[in-house]
Amino acid sequence: MLLRDKVVVVSGIGPGLGRGIAIQSAKAGADVVLAARTESRLTEVAEEITALGRRAVAVPTDINDEDAVVRLVQTALDRFGRVDTLVNNAFAMPPMTDLTEVDLDKVRATFETNVYAALRLTRSLVPALEQTGGSVVMINSAVLRHSQRTFGPYKMAKSSLLALAQSLATELGPRGIRVNTVVPGYIWADNLKWYFSYLAKQRGITAEEVYAEMAQTLDLRKLPEPDEIADAVVFFASSMARAITGASLDVNGGEYHH
Repeated sequence: MLLRDKVVVVSGIGPGLGRGIAIQSAKAGADVVLAARTESRLTEVAEEITALGRRAVAVPTDINDEDAVVRLVQTALDRFGRVDTLVNNAFAMPPMTDLTEVDLDKVRATFETNVYAALRLTRSLVPALEQTGGSVVMINSAVLRHSQRTFGPYKMAKSSLLALAQSLATELGPRGIRVNTVVPGYIWADNLKWYFSYLAKQRGITAEEVYAEMAQTLDLRKLPEPDEIADAVVFFASSMARAITGASLDVNGGEYHH
């Protein structure tokens, strides 16, 4: 119960990591504010949290919309009276194209969600987080650790998000707010399962064989699951990390060492 009676706001609720963060936060004792554009997903996760004995409020939100963010923050405060942690998990996939060829307008568009929206939501919650001595957790990506071709736009966005987290840690630390980053690698959830099945079909092998090949590149020989990454978020949100800010924690099964 590391988050007993805390209130956690999670953006980007989906069937994978977003859901995992919300559920693990509730299991750790938190009430959860759920934000995403798809209301049906929010409702499903809210019901799961309620079944765990915690409270949840679902707020359909486009975090690129200033008015929607204001409504999200106000709803959280009206319902629970406080916010202890914001998890910026919302994400838009940039074009997977070489930087020398990529459509710059499409790159700008993904920066809106991946960077500017995270800053917008964080700034909106600073007064509430200052009152509780709260924290912010940014969800980043192992793309930070490599420079493979076609990943350039993705790395640009996530590198900017890391710089944002580090700069906010410096700005907000004197106000008692911690800002940290969780850096997942592979996440064994629906999207990756679909992709492995696609690769298997293309190569004429099984999805289990694709998994084994990928897992072989990790020290632990196992791809992390959403709950395992979410536990790192819970750690950063808890008093166990009360002296940690500006940090980034890799949760990748040993794919990269940083």
